[in-house]
Amino acid sequence: MTTFKGIDVSQWQGNINFNAVKASGIDFVIIRAGYGHSTSQKDPYFEQNYTQAKNAGLNIGAYWYSYANSANDAKVEADTCLSVITGKQFDYPIYFDLEERSQFNRGSNFCSALVSAFCSEIEAHGYYAGLYISRSPLQTYISSDVANRYTLWIAEYNSRLNYSGEYGIWQYSSTGAIRGVSGNVDMDYSYIDYPSIIKQKGLNGYGANTKALKSTDEIVKEVLAGQWGNGNERKNRLTTAGYSYDAIQAAINQQLNLKSVDDIAHEVIQGKWGNDSQRSQNLRAAGYDPATIQKRVNQLL
Repeated sequence: MTTFKGIDVSQWQGNINFNAVKASGIDFVIIRAGYGHSTSQKDPYFEQNYTQAKNAGLNIGAYWYSYANSANDAKVEADTCLSVITGKQFDYPIYFDLEERSQFNRGSNFCSALVSAFCSEIEAHGYYAGLYISRSPLQTYISSDVANRYTLWIAEYNSRLNYSGEYGIWQYSSTGAIRGVSGNVDMDYSYIDYPSIIKQKGLNGYGANTKALKSTDEIVKEVLAGQWGNGNERKNRLTTAGYSYDAIQAAINQQLNLKSVDDIAHEVIQGKWGNDSQRSQNLRAAGYDPATIQKRVNQLL
């Protein structure tokens, strides 16, 4: 079995020297595109990471971190992800990243429905969809039909992956050290030649099967300029054209009302967003990333 070596990265790795990563023997990198259901939650390093990894000759995949609290919300997350990745080419799947305890607490039917909603929407636009999840919750909270339906990227930090089903990628460490990356980085092995499959099928931006969409930002500008009509007319036209009305409307609301990270951090310090888990829930519901806000709070304090 051929094994390909990879890493996965996000804004938390900061600036990466992908030429050094490639020279160290890494074949592929899976990049966080963003999280949640708003384009304001696009990973701030996504564009830089994508461009520089491509230029270094690495094969690339992407993942979207989920906070979805319903199947419809997961579909909105998929549409937001699609608006971020459109116009690019990916050699590895687009993964739904399921990790939140609040999601697992709602059981197998709920979690399986999230996966199906996100991945089916990704596939409908000509992309190869997969699920990222740790091994224990995979076996506990994902039904066998869903686990068998979508390609799996499984995390288990051990000497071996203790999963008897089929899978494509094993994330075996979160504390790897690779030239070109400052600090720890997640390490992966891929056992499937995804680039050959994806290119042969014309998926992920490599052929006519990929349905081209404008970015959410472009559509928002057009909506605000009155180009998509009003009310039900707008909803029908956006849906027919392949866009998520909910995702577009959420982006409009964000653009009109979103405060800066500094503003929200100051409000957190003043106690306006509650405490601990309640604060995180309130921030996510309003379209903010709790980890980013907390980081800024710590800096201010």
